Amino acid sequence: MSVNAEIVTTGTELLLGELADTNSSYIARRLRTIGVNLFYITAVGDNEDRMAGVLTQALERSDVIITTGGLGPTVDDVTREAVAQATHRTLVLHEDLLGQIEARFRRWGRRMTENNQRQAYLPSDSIPIENPVGTAPCFIVEDSRGVVISLPGVPREMEYLMENRVLPYLREHFDLREVIKAKVLKTCAIGESTIDDRIKDLMKLENPTVGLAAHPAQTDVRITAKADSEARADSLIAELETLIRARLGDVIYGVDKQRLEEVVVGLMEESGTTLAVLDTVTRGAIGRRLMSVPGGKDRVRVNDTVELSPGAFARQLTAYTGMSEDALQSLEQNGDALAGQIGRAVRNRVGTDLALVIIGLQQFDEKSYAPVTAPIWCGLASEDGVVVRPFHYGGESDTLIPWVSGMALDLVRRSIIGRLHSPDY
Repeated sequence: MSVNAEIVTTGTELLLGELADTNSSYIARRLRTIGVNLFYITAVGDNEDRMAGVLTQALERSDVIITTGGLGPTVDDVTREAVAQATHRTLVLHEDLLGQIEARFRRWGRRMTENNQRQAYLPSDSIPIENPVGTAPCFIVEDSRGVVISLPGVPREMEYLMENRVLPYLREHFDLREVIKAKVLKTCAIGESTIDDRIKDLMKLENPTVGLAAHPAQTDVRITAKADSEARADSLIAELETLIRARLGDVIYGVDKQRLEEVVVGLMEESGTTLAVLDTVTRGAIGRRLMSVPGGKDRVRVNDTVELSPGAFARQLTAYTGMSEDALQSLEQNGDALAGQIGRAVRNRVGTDLALVIIGLQQFDEKSYAPVTAPIWCGLASEDGVVVRPFHYGGESDTLIPWVSGMALDLVRRSIIGRLHSPDY
């Protein structure tokens, strides 16, 4: 049986951008484990009529509506009233819930104010859900059009009730026997449009499904499968993953939550490789990414030159590499050759297996979101010689650092796995 759900979050603070909606992400992940499809997420302010309108629309298209927030004691907590309006019910006082609320305040040594009584009023014929970790009772309304489940907005309370009350209820009520699982293949140094071109036929499948999510220098390929068991879902994902890997090759560097820097440091540890980094572009981002990984400090030596004016650039690199200042002044005309020369000089001076050099003369303010056209050169020196990649970046300044650092780290990864001259690179 296919069960479709949507989430309705309430709170004007969400619409004002003062609070991030983490509840929806949590609920979405948990619904996936029991095979429930989530098609819509809606945020609505603290207004009874508007929320009732959203709920009415939701009941026309979804089997399950889960609301979060608006169950407190104040006048702007309108979820109870909105659900009652949308399902054509009245609010009824539950004396047992009122007694539980009063007892909780007594345990806390506090006086319950009169407005807390509002929390004991629920839509008629609803199923109460006691909240042992908070003051707001929750409820389920079984309407002829669908089921409305109202949970508190406090994440700790919502998560407890989702695990202990809502998921068991949904399994039993809808006789759920399926699960939805997902796996993400992480790619680097390949554009989203290129991936789409290679696997577009696979992205039209209904189960498993394939979707893309683009990030600076990285595109995620998400495979999602629905099946009657975790083992069957895993099998469906594995079959499709094999096809995708055959088409994308070694641009895939990891899976799920793996970070590129983790993969690079892991490869360095496995191969016994050491790396020196000289970086004039990313303001230390490459070094920080590598050093944040356990084992990174044992494998990486970093020197960051952060002054980007031509004169300062030449003086700093002269002091570090021993190259003449005149030679370094010609970066704009001779970037490829200089990146290679600096890479060799750094490798010889530091004594590492690899030397990664990122040089460029761009000036940018990462807070301005201004367009940047940045001539950048990335050189990697090894015992086999030097490979130089010019990065002709054009885009907004806030994405330059993650883009360049990702491309540079992927150059190191490819060197270690012996795929620097892959057709995809």
